[in-house]
Amino acid sequence: MTGFLQNTFNGLVSGAFYALLALGLAVIFGMLRVVNFAHGAFYMLGAFGAYVLLTEAGVPFWAALVIMPVGLALLGMALERAFVHRLTRLDPLYNFLLTFGLTLILQDLVKLRYGVQSSPYETPSALNGSVDFGLFDFPTYRVFILGFAVAVCVGVWWVLTRTRVGMVVRACTERPELTRAFGIDVGRWVTPVFGFGIGLAGLAGVLAAPMRAVNPLMGADLIIVVFAVVVIGGLGSIFGSVAAGFGIGLVQAWGEAYLSDFPIISQTIVFIVMAVVLLWRPAGLFGREEAPA
Repeated sequence: MTGFLQNTFNGLVSGAFYALLALGLAVIFGMLRVVNFAHGAFYMLGAFGAYVLLTEAGVPFWAALVIMPVGLALLGMALERAFVHRLTRLDPLYNFLLTFGLTLILQDLVKLRYGVQSSPYETPSALNGSVDFGLFDFPTYRVFILGFAVAVCVGVWWVLTRTRVGMVVRACTERPELTRAFGIDVGRWVTPVFGFGIGLAGLAGVLAAPMRAVNPLMGADLIIVVFAVVVIGGLGSIFGSVAAGFGIGLVQAWGEAYLSDFPIISQTIVFIVMAVVLLWRPAGLFGREEAPA
């Protein structure tokens, strides 16, 4: 029982990263119909930015938790206006190739400056130690990650469902054509929403820095799974991306714990789940079926 609870908690912590990253991908895809392959690179920049701020400027984790998401959101907005915006009227493949190329550039720039070795990032002193849950102890920092990610997701949900601006953004994200039909200028929301999605990737990166190895390829190792999460939840579905993120985190943790004798299954279980979901519901668990032309 104790082992199952620990594996479940580990799965929820992994799911917290998936949820934050998938949420950012979902709002970007819903608004622009762009598959942002560079999302993993911005996650990496969030972690590396926190590392550089700490080692070269003495900026602590708590400040980096604000500085990096805001800075990367502004960078994302600039990139959207300079490059992505120019290709939105063309085949989506062009923006996919653009963001893929941007990923390679960002990774190589970081490797050129800091090399390919992993760099440690110290856990904040206030979050050292462990929390006693009775049946088992769990690292305090991981408990913080889970609580913080849930708070962010709930906060985003509240903004999107309880404020006028949020409802407009949600409508633009999930039903852009219908929103345009009501006379709402979807275009004016594109740049800030793109920046917001990038900011969430940066936030996840800062949270990952004390827990995972900070290296130029950390985003590349994660982004394929996050794409699977978004597909499972439903492309453009905000709730679906968050729910699928936490669900896939649990499935992965349980698979690694209880299917270790079957390494092929445990290592590919996310994609097995994706295949089953797509066979059952091609639009994803919470996605909307496209009407036939």
